Amino acid sequence: MAMNPQHSMSPADYLAFERAQTDVRHKYLNGEILAMSGASLAHNIIVSNLVISLGMQMRGRSCNVFASDMRVKIPATGLYTYPDITALCGEPELEDDVADTLLNPQVIVEVLPPSTEAYDRGAKFAHYQSIESLQAYVLVAQDQPRLEIFLRREHGDWLYSVVNGPETTVRLETIDCELTLSDVYEGVRFASTGDASGQTP
Repeated sequence: MAMNPQHSMSPADYLAFERAQTDVRHKYLNGEILAMSGASLAHNIIVSNLVISLGMQMRGRSCNVFASDMRVKIPATGLYTYPDITALCGEPELEDDVADTLLNPQVIVEVLPPSTEAYDRGAKFAHYQSIESLQAYVLVAQDQPRLEIFLRREHGDWLYSVVNGPETTVRLETIDCELTLSDVYEGVRFASTGDASGQTP
């Protein structure tokens, strides 16, 4: 999502400011807050599908899936951000009693808009890699059924894989869930069908 510099402030001031907002969310890093724009139709459909799919598989277990209103703090770098999807099994670790800032995601999913794809693949992933609890980072294309998965291995390096096609399924072992691409992309109409609505953020 596109971001624009707005202010400079301390982390405590940022949280107080952000918690008072009713319409615009902001990322924060090194004293600077960055306003986040809205997302496309396709982006919102994909996020909703992911929440439904993972949520159904987590029923009856001590697991949670959160959409983009759950803020995540990366303690090692000081970044506060809003991933499209975060998920974990076990007890959520939260920054304070307000309970709106997660510290220990096990899975993060980002749906890729063209405007921030390079950031999601590069600098943002570098921030995410410093989260000790994170075991999987998933990038979801908007223009075709394609998932890219980074899995943390035993010695801290990351194993990369790609899955394509609507009938493909990928398993996220750390949360014991599967994603079938036909479920992830249900309701999304790609540009090749002659209707590209919702494809650009």
